[in-house]
Amino acid sequence: MSVFKRLRDLTLSNVYAMIEKAEDPVKLTDQYIRDMQEDLADAEKAVAAQIAIEKKFKQLYEEQQELVNRRTEQAHMAAKAQNVDLARRALEEKNAAEQKMNEYKNSFDQNKAAADNLRGKLEEMRKQLTEMKNKRDTLVARYSAAKAQNEINKTMSGFNSDSASSGMKRMEEKMLNMEAQAEASNEMSSKGKSLDDEFAELGKNSAVDSELEALMKQYEKNE
Repeated sequence: MSVFKRLRDLTLSNVYAMIEKAEDPVKLTDQYIRDMQEDLADAEKAVAAQIAIEKKFKQLYEEQQELVNRRTEQAHMAAKAQNVDLARRALEEKNAAEQKMNEYKNSFDQNKAAADNLRGKLEEMRKQLTEMKNKRDTLVARYSAAKAQNEINKTMSGFNSDSASSGMKRMEEKMLNMEAQAEASNEMSSKGKSLDDEFAELGKNSAVDSELEALMKQYEKNE
């Protein structure tokens, strides 16, 4: 039956192989899920129709079986009453009912087998649909992780660690030069003296020189 084409034409292993190779496996998986859901809905209708046929033949078979049992009892009742004509008619209807009963029984058995077969396929389709939905969750997680990894790889490929390292080194050297200049400037600033400071220093030096000269003369006399 065409409604079971997913089971006939595609196996889950083949579907998964196609999904793994797809550019966007999530979209492809969603498409397969939609297709399987549509097929499942059609299959459920087909199985329901087959079950209805099965039940109809079962009903016809049971009705004829009941008629056979009733006409058999009636034939015995007529025989006990010595009513030959009535017994004959009961047996004739019983035989006709038996023939119909056997025909309906054969049709019932055939349709029941067909319905059971379709029930099994329908259950298999449901299992495959469930498995596909579960597979989708796994694929979404794997696909998202792969995309994130690809983005990181692209970013890292455009990032030159050597140029970054050399750039950092140049910045460090520049900072060292600036710090050295600042220190030198500070020293020059501290060494810078005003005119008054220089005269005051000059006075201090003269006093020291006078004291030193007096000290030296003192020892010259002792000699």
